[in-house]
Amino acid sequence: MVCLGNICRSPLAEGLMKSKLNFTKFTVDSAGTSSGHKGEAPDKRSIAVAKKYGLDISKQKSRKLLEEDFKNFDVLYVMDQSNYNDVTALASTEEQKKKVIKILDEVFPGENLDVPDPYYGGSTGFENIYRMLDRATDVIAQKMDNHIK
Repeated sequence: MVCLGNICRSPLAEGLMKSKLNFTKFTVDSAGTSSGHKGEAPDKRSIAVAKKYGLDISKQKSRKLLEEDFKNFDVLYVMDQSNYNDVTALASTEEQKKKVIKILDEVFPGENLDVPDPYYGGSTGFENIYRMLDRATDVIAQKMDNHIK
């Protein structure tokens, strides 16, 4: 799960995805395209909205996306077009570029929708992105579950 700073959207996506998948079969992590918040916990508003729905993401720490993530993960879900551009630019092969998917494409294929960055907004934005990511991770979890059967 990838966003810009790895403190708002991608930590929520990571927490949601981990809550829906079997840990023995899948590895879920998040990262940012920027290292500006490296080592920091998620934004307090992300932590609060996750807690409201029974998830604890407070122990996560921001990290920058690395080239090795293309080797370590089968899919790199990005939150918006800017993240998509940054992550595909980091890819060294076409195969790696194909691993990069905008997360809302799983719910709305072909519509090219972004999960908006809530950082400069109020708590309503965090609630909205939680709902978007909850729906997207439901679809992804179902897909992954069907894939291993």
